[in-house]
Amino acid sequence: MDTERASPRYTDIDLWEPADILHAMIEGQMAAVAAVRAAVPAIEQAALAAEARLKDGGRLIYVGAGTSGRLAVQDGAELIPTFNWPKERLLLLIAGGKEALLRSAENAEDETGEAIEAIRQHKITAPDVVIAVAASGTTPFTLACLREAKRGGAFTIGIANNQGTPILAEADCSIWLDTGPEPIAGSTRMKAGTAQRVALNLLSSLVMIRLGRVHEGLMVDLQAINAKLARRSENILIRLTGRTPLEARGALQRANGSVKLAVLLLHGYGFDDATRALDQADGRLRTALKNLGNQTGATDVLTIDEELSSDAQDRG
Repeated sequence: MDTERASPRYTDIDLWEPADILHAMIEGQMAAVAAVRAAVPAIEQAALAAEARLKDGGRLIYVGAGTSGRLAVQDGAELIPTFNWPKERLLLLIAGGKEALLRSAENAEDETGEAIEAIRQHKITAPDVVIAVAASGTTPFTLACLREAKRGGAFTIGIANNQGTPILAEADCSIWLDTGPEPIAGSTRMKAGTAQRVALNLLSSLVMIRLGRVHEGLMVDLQAINAKLARRSENILIRLTGRTPLEARGALQRANGSVKLAVLLLHGYGFDDATRALDQADGRLRTALKNLGNQTGATDVLTIDEELSSDAQDRG
């Protein structure tokens, strides 16, 4: 396998000047990104296929071992705060469990029985989407997860750095990242890991964009779980509506922190109408705005103060 092969170019790397070693490793990182660029058609195909299934309520499952597993878990975990991907629709399976996130658990990658049991325990079936990542393309734990998930009807995506390996051959969609031998032979935390990280980032981000969780290049589905993200929500809302910080904060409060709902509220729509519009638009803000505009025609935009005054008059 290319990822295990020692390259003659790096035979004397331990004798090189430090700067030469660093430059050689940087070249390797650039080669890793180039390998991802070559795989763009496969990444696009996988993302579109995943989108079609996730629209039907399927779960997104990441599977891996060692470095590949940690990279997969990292990508999956970031979907929750960034895109408000539901926790109940995300599953992260790494050989060795949570302990393997903090320290090496290389022996765990051979545990095929645990892999099969994990897939069965979580009842992974259609329309779930499984992303299996392994630099070698042969990791027993990851391959067993992929096979069992596929047997249950799940859609499988295989990502590997060696061509013609089982994970690529058996996945419904395969993404081959041709990174070749490492500067330190077999250390796939280097070029192979970088390529995996970039490919996972592209794949998941494209899926989230296609599912309507990005609007005008902004994270309109983010979870404001801390002060920084609360400020980001407010700034996104101000940018999309041109309203004042006070109006933005008020709208976010009324929308329970949802930027999408807050945008519609600041366009003058009621909470129920806005919620219904987003549901009918499958969460796509652009579509919801268009549909509401078509249904009701031009809508007068009220300020928060005007709405509160109107509510007070109605109660009076």
